[in-house]
Amino acid sequence: MKGIDVSENNNQIDWQAIADSGIEFAIIRASYGKNNIDSKFLENVNDAHAAGLKVGAYHYSYALTPDDALVEAKHCNDVINNAGIFLELPVFFDMEDADDYKANHNFDFSQDNVTAICKNFVDNIDLNCGVYASLSWLTNYIDWQSLKCPVWSAQYNETDDFKGYMWQHTDNVIIAGKSFDGDILYDDADQAN
Repeated sequence: MKGIDVSENNNQIDWQAIADSGIEFAIIRASYGKNNIDSKFLENVNDAHAAGLKVGAYHYSYALTPDDALVEAKHCNDVINNAGIFLELPVFFDMEDADDYKANHNFDFSQDNVTAICKNFVDNIDLNCGVYASLSWLTNYIDWQSLKCPVWSAQYNETDDFKGYMWQHTDNVIIAGKSFDGDILYDDADQAN
């Protein structure tokens, strides 16, 4: 099943054009850090649902410790529950360092610390939850098998070397003149992990 993932950074989205292009689901950022809410979360969820898409969510993490992840899990859970929306797909914990926040704050990049952070979020949010990370992070920093949750891997490639629950394969799906991250949600029978 083909999908996209979006945040407020995508600005206004023509969800009917998204649906008309053959996209069947969207993963929409709900929150980030300990207290930030994506300003377009509720609008995007409602509009995606109105266009007939299945919806999941994600939380971008700035957690430096497992205790930080507990605070982020509560925050994300509150944002989604307070929005009063239904999610057909999981909430994903986005564990990466795209803006170098972690690197600039003396983050412990050990597999034990990163995995403990992921585990605290996944185990303490009262929603179906998985982990999102690049293939590199999944290989080097996260003991994803111990988490026992859906894994959404990012690898911009012709083939998916991880093949978990979902695969982000590109950051350049063009729909109605706008560029989106492109995702593939696997059928249960196709999942290897």
